[in-house]
Amino acid sequence: MVPITTIRPLTSFRATNTPNLVPLPEYLTIPNLPPNLGTIAALVYSTFFILLEPVAGAAYAPLILGSAALGDHLISTYGEVANYWATGVHIACWLMQFVGHGAFEGRAPALLDNLVQALLLAPFFVWMEVLFMFGYRPELKKRLDVQVERELAKVQKEKEQKVLANGNK
Repeated sequence: MVPITTIRPLTSFRATNTPNLVPLPEYLTIPNLPPNLGTIAALVYSTFFILLEPVAGAAYAPLILGSAALGDHLISTYGEVANYWATGVHIACWLMQFVGHGAFEGRAPALLDNLVQALLLAPFFVWMEVLFMFGYRPELKKRLDVQVERELAKVQKEKEQKVLANGNK
C-alpha cells in the first residue's frame, strides 16, 4: 500500500518550475501545460506507458498530464509556497518508501538497485497494481505474480547463500 500512496506524489510535480522552452502562439497553448520540462516529461511518460500497455497507459496518461497541469497551476498561482509544499511532500513520500520497504518487505526500494526502474517503471507497475485490484487483465496479473514469486525466491536464495558464506568465514 505504501507504493500506491507515495508513487503518485513522487511523479506528479516534475520540472514544472522550468520556463517555457519554446514560445508558442496562444492558439497552440493548452492552459497549464506550457512547453516546459514538466509537460515534456509528462508527455514522454505517457507515451512510454501507452507503448508498454496501450489500454492501461492510455488510462494513466490523463492522470500524468493532469498532474503536470496541476503542478504548473500551483506554481503560477502560489509561487514559492507551492515549491515548499511540493518539496515537503516529495521528501515525505521518499521517506515513506524507504520505511515501508524496510519495515514491510525487508528490503530496499528499487531506487537503490536500478534508478531507471525506480523512476520510470515503478510508477507504471504501481498503476498496474491498482488496475489489477479492479480486475484488469487477470491473466496478465497471474503471469506477473508467477514471475515475481520466482524472482523473490531467487533473491531469498541469494540472501541465504550470502549468510552461509559469511558464516563460514
